[in-house]
Amino acid sequence: MATSDQLLVVIDPVARHSDGESVRIAKDVLSAGAATKVCLPDGPEEFARALDRRGSRRPVVVGDDRTLLRAVTLLHRRRELATTGLSLVPVGAVQSLARTLGVPTGTVAAARAVLDGTQRRLDLLVDDSDGVVLGDLRIPSVPAVPSQRRGAPLGEDASSVRSWLRVRQSLVRTLARPPRLASPPGPGPSRLRVEVDGVTLVDLDQPVAGLSVTPDSSGAAVVEVRPVSVGADAAPLEARGRTVTVSGADFRYRADAVVAGPVRRRTWTVWEGAWALTVPASS
Repeated sequence: MATSDQLLVVIDPVARHSDGESVRIAKDVLSAGAATKVCLPDGPEEFARALDRRGSRRPVVVGDDRTLLRAVTLLHRRRELATTGLSLVPVGAVQSLARTLGVPTGTVAAARAVLDGTQRRLDLLVDDSDGVVLGDLRIPSVPAVPSQRRGAPLGEDASSVRSWLRVRQSLVRTLARPPRLASPPGPGPSRLRVEVDGVTLVDLDQPVAGLSVTPDSSGAAVVEVRPVSVGADAAPLEARGRTVTVSGADFRYRADAVVAGPVRRRTWTVWEGAWALTVPASS
């Protein structure tokens, strides 16, 4: 193994309820290759306590993109992220972030990568309210499609469904605190001032159809603004920089899986190599 052979495996309750078979496979593969301590938190407070009590064990989270984001957020706010490498076994319907970061989405392949992989240092976007972005930031936020439960046994009774929904709702609320989950905005252009490293890329007099900010793994972020076209299609405006400030009328934004706001001003800063994620050694 590339790192500690003692693992703390924290299994998200939504993953346990939605795809118990994949969770079982992940536990079996990890336990066969390393000394593991398995934690089954029933809610966000227990999830946080499990990470706090990890000791020298390397934390492995089993769940979807939200589970990874929750773990990174907790460690960041405790200022322990720089010294704590994370591993992920994706289980659940929301796995686009895992794919983007190079984690295999197959359960067996992901678990083997935890055992035999290497840690990759990754950049992090941190905003002025101490929120984090692992993948990308988008303005205006895109309406989220409610994920449906998958893998539920046939004939499951209504009380079990209600119990699962309560768990899901509790975890979603916690993931978004702060910032709060909010309803996506209605359609239409936005008037925003976008500054990259103090230089104005677009001002309030130019309505924009959308904005994206993505860390590029070199200590900077790629910023793309799509102006509203007048006549011929307007070409996107692009820039790279370490800090990105967006201001204007109340706006909401989507940071990874979380829709937040409204706010009138927010600054994101790239923290270079701020966290480590285990990926396959060949990546």
